[in-house]
Amino acid sequence: MPAAAPALFPDPLDDVRSRYPEAVTDQMRALIDPADPADPIALQFLPDLRELDQLPVEDGDPIGDDRFSPLPGVVHRYADRVLFKMIAACPVYCRFCFRREMVGQGEPGLSGPALDAALAYVAARPAIREVILTGGDPFMLSARRAGELTRQLAAIAHVELIRWHTRVPVVDPQRVDSTYAEALRVSGAATYVAIHANHPREFTPAAEAALARLVDAGIVLVSQSVLLKGVNDDAGTLADLMRAFLRNRVKPYYLHHPDLAPGTGHFRLSIARGQALMAQLRRTISGLGQPTYILDVPGGASKAPLGPAYLREDPEGGLEVLGAANGWQPVAAAQSPGD
Repeated sequence: MPAAAPALFPDPLDDVRSRYPEAVTDQMRALIDPADPADPIALQFLPDLRELDQLPVEDGDPIGDDRFSPLPGVVHRYADRVLFKMIAACPVYCRFCFRREMVGQGEPGLSGPALDAALAYVAARPAIREVILTGGDPFMLSARRAGELTRQLAAIAHVELIRWHTRVPVVDPQRVDSTYAEALRVSGAATYVAIHANHPREFTPAAEAALARLVDAGIVLVSQSVLLKGVNDDAGTLADLMRAFLRNRVKPYYLHHPDLAPGTGHFRLSIARGQALMAQLRRTISGLGQPTYILDVPGGASKAPLGPAYLREDPEGGLEVLGAANGWQPVAAAQSPGD
């Protein structure tokens, strides 16, 4: 059969896909409104020509993983916890991913001798109390492998916490069946799962059922989200997102300011804008729904909380409170959110 003739009008997005792979699950694709050019689900997962625009401040390793990697697939930035990059694949490829130079690019994950070396590294360091499993998405592992890894980590006496970071329960929920949930249960260590979602529409009935299976299996769920321009950078959407987490028994944990990953400038907003949104969120929903707004300092220094100061002293020694419009007013004159 003769080779197909080249397209007369090549898709300009092919240049983006050749640099950063595209993957969207059926669940997420079904949520996209094709009539809305600013659809927040499409913005997260579909290629965009702006991804080819790299700014001088952007970096292929924006949070300094390489600097803190004593072994392949291991990041040891903080004394009491270590990160395992279990797999370099995801069910979806987020267009804002801070590991986009690694994820989906064919890099090996942790298995065989590399995983043995990583486990030995943890076992030899009693200060390590927590192991964080990431990638890629570690829920791409089979239930059997996830269970084996959980048991191996729990067998290390000083490992008290095992934390999985995943988008799978939301974007590919059928993978999280009862067998998978049970595979994460283990004695000897507490298991936490950080659920990544950025928009309330991502909480489909199937996703909510997957989250329920994890919670009902005794797994503690916390959230992680990224504050993204055009996706969730308004107070109403952000409040609805946090309410969706709470409704599904997921404790809001981290709201990340976007990292300086290559080709992601169109997602970034100012820190001041993020702080104003956090002030509005504080006055909108209960303390249970308040994530910590953070920035991974470029180069890997630390996670820096970015939340605004909600109370300050005035020049006379009195107190002023940050109001709904991000302005300061005397405490005595401030109205409560319920007034």
